[in-house]
Amino acid sequence: MWRQPRAILWATAAVVTLGFLIALEIAARHYGLPGPITTQAQEVVFAPQSGFLLYASMALMMVVLTWRQRFIAAGVAIGIDLTFLLVRWATDTKVTDGHPFGNGALWVILGYAVIALTRRTGRERVLLLKGVGLGVLLVTGRKTGDAWLLITSKTRPAVLDQYVATADHALGNPSWMVGRIVTATGPIGTHFLDYVYTLLPVAAVVVTVYQLRGVAVERRFPRHHLVRTFLVIGLLGPGIYMIFPVVGPIFAYGADGGHWAVANLWPDTPPPINTPHHMPFDEITPRNCMPSLHTAWATAIFIHSLKGPRILQFAGACWLIATLGATLGFGYHYGADIIAGVVFTLTIEAALRSLERGWDRSGIQLVAYGATVFTALLVSYRYLPMEMAEHPWVFGPLLLLAMTSVVHGYVRTTKLWEPKAAPAPLTEPQPELV
Repeated sequence: MWRQPRAILWATAAVVTLGFLIALEIAARHYGLPGPITTQAQEVVFAPQSGFLLYASMALMMVVLTWRQRFIAAGVAIGIDLTFLLVRWATDTKVTDGHPFGNGALWVILGYAVIALTRRTGRERVLLLKGVGLGVLLVTGRKTGDAWLLITSKTRPAVLDQYVATADHALGNPSWMVGRIVTATGPIGTHFLDYVYTLLPVAAVVVTVYQLRGVAVERRFPRHHLVRTFLVIGLLGPGIYMIFPVVGPIFAYGADGGHWAVANLWPDTPPPINTPHHMPFDEITPRNCMPSLHTAWATAIFIHSLKGPRILQFAGACWLIATLGATLGFGYHYGADIIAGVVFTLTIEAALRSLERGWDRSGIQLVAYGATVFTALLVSYRYLPMEMAEHPWVFGPLLLLAMTSVVHGYVRTTKLWEPKAAPAPLTEPQPELV
């Protein structure tokens, strides 16, 4: 009775995912570019966009393997990559885009999919396919995100940056402030934050591998882990991009925006307080600011790292802080995006945890409250930006209070969900010989 509904659920999810990928592939080809299925298939032979991501995906897949199988898989992946390097060297093939490694990791992932279907049966086949699925989902999520960004740039010709930039006066224009700080640090600070920003999936894999470290022994996955939150954030976030298209301060108010920018103001001069309007923008720059999904993913990493050892907690906190510095300091996001991203993540995490443990009144209230606050933030950014800019000492604290209230509600509610430690049994006094 239990297995049949679960099988139907997994089959439905697989069909929906495949249909979604096919739809994105068709949409991308409509605009003259390859979609997620094509770009992923190309990386079997051609230089991958990110070799680090493919090896991180392989590491995620290997949580279901024994240590001996892990060493063999890693050795095979490195051997395949060395073979590709030799072939490219012999044929004088230059890698001009992407990384010269990573094909081997993808081959190993696909190889274990074949092994699961041909050499495994029963629960072992299901477990290995789940491991392969985790690895493939990480890579496919990246490709899907690229296709979504293309669609946002093609279907949303006008952006709402003037509204968000005006509302950001209530927070003191944090992107402009942090941008000047990052610029003052020179190339060292810039390169460090750039690595943090681009290698966010690798940090997620580190936390996930720790969470799934017992899968190879227990032969089952935990009911909730970081990958689930990551995927749902990536699935729902682009939908908000379509509703609230924003390109970011470095494009709307900086040199990167070219003649489409309002003016070349970022990061030296905060924008003046004027009545905001929709502004047309190019068909290349993604409308991927509201909410900040990098902030959302870094927040999810931090939340899940709290269950790990102290060094993992420290790493999760540092990664969150550095990600915030990068998103603001590179001019990719406004402060309003950051607040929305935090609320977005906590609401999704609360929903997934409620789904795992069973919905109750506290879970429903927390998710409903988070969704209400998130909606209120977007509505206020769109319809109250002038009021927010003209009364920063009122709306600035209100924005921070709204975010803090969701954080407090999440912490308080999830603490009640934690299993209580059983009290130590009382030992009765034993008679002694006199």
